[in-house]
Amino acid sequence: MKKPIITGLTAAMIAIGAIWISPAWTSEDVRPNLPYTDVARVAEGAALYVDYCASCHGANLEGQQPNWQDRDADGYLPAPPHDETGHTWHHDNALLMRIVRDGTEAIVGGTYKSNMIGFGDVLRDDEIASILGYIKSTWPTEIQDIHNEINARVLP
Repeated sequence: MKKPIITGLTAAMIAIGAIWISPAWTSEDVRPNLPYTDVARVAEGAALYVDYCASCHGANLEGQQPNWQDRDADGYLPAPPHDETGHTWHHDNALLMRIVRDGTEAIVGGTYKSNMIGFGDVLRDDEIASILGYIKSTWPTEIQDIHNEINARVLP
């Protein structure tokens, strides 16, 4: 008799917790949109990219080093290009937002080494989304479509 009561109380507590927490879990938090078709946001993202990203990833998203997939002597990967030749478009929006906000080492964890710092202390989420929207706006339509498919497959 005690087991059904405990099970029922546990289920009720989980349901109440989910209702209490759920307002903070919007679909935008889980699956953020990148404003790559919004001209004003793309322009904002381009300006922010110049200020915060271009010194490592290249003024034209081309990356700064030809061997960006090979670790250097200290174990760090060079900053990858963000054009279609890089791997940025292989990642869903939520992961891209987290990488820019928190830094790669914080996302991967363990002993992974990366020079990609987090910008969460200096950029708001909407600014990060604008930067990523700018980057996405430069990709060929085929790559944008593939990236959209990647995002559609990610479960909230």
